[in-house]
Amino acid sequence: MRRILVGVKRVIDFNVRVRVRPDGSGVVTDGVKMSANPFDSIALEEALRLRERGEADEVVAVSVGPAESQQQLRDALAMGADRAILVKSDTAIEPLAVARVLLELVKRESPRLVILGKQAIDDDCNQTGQMLAALWDRPQATFASKIEIQGEAARVMREVDAGLETIEVDLPAVCTTDLRLNEPRYIKLPDIMKAKKKPLDIVELASLGVDAASVLKVLKHEPPPQRQKGVMLKDAAELVAALKQKGLA
Repeated sequence: MRRILVGVKRVIDFNVRVRVRPDGSGVVTDGVKMSANPFDSIALEEALRLRERGEADEVVAVSVGPAESQQQLRDALAMGADRAILVKSDTAIEPLAVARVLLELVKRESPRLVILGKQAIDDDCNQTGQMLAALWDRPQATFASKIEIQGEAARVMREVDAGLETIEVDLPAVCTTDLRLNEPRYIKLPDIMKAKKKPLDIVELASLGVDAASVLKVLKHEPPPQRQKGVMLKDAAELVAALKQKGLA
């Protein structure tokens, strides 16, 4: 079966202002709206479009996280995913461990393509897709702004510092999505009701035999410094004088 595996991470909603706990041990999540990582929603939308174009038979949404991540997977099912898998972990795990988990699921599901968001908006690591490709020993195409399946290969236009480049990778492969790839569809109420009947399997992290121990130690979280108020200047001469005073000119 031509299957596409899509990663979906539960994060603080991008419209919510993130607050650091007073003791600096993390960010406040109690009572905070959570949603799917926006880049992952783009990845899911692209997988659904590939299926609609006849390039895939099944789209499977996968998440690694707490039991509450079922809500984001139900949303993915409502968008159009055929089924979902939650690898349940009550503690946050690092990108390398997530890549190892995804590798175990890849071995079970044998997907033709794995599509992930290029990064998550909570940690901005931008690592999981690349690590999965290395562990899987398969090609990768990161920062995709266009994906076309051509037989047993994928033609991917990707965003780089100098502009755009187009590469071709053999399938199966890993793709990570950029913002300009597409605009995710809205979820309709009838689709939410249908999603309740779609299969959502829960797998305990320990059952996969993956070493999820942390190799990094976070010492402290702190908010960014507050920006100073702007200053209105009369003319260019006053601007130059202000810059010189700050040692910037």
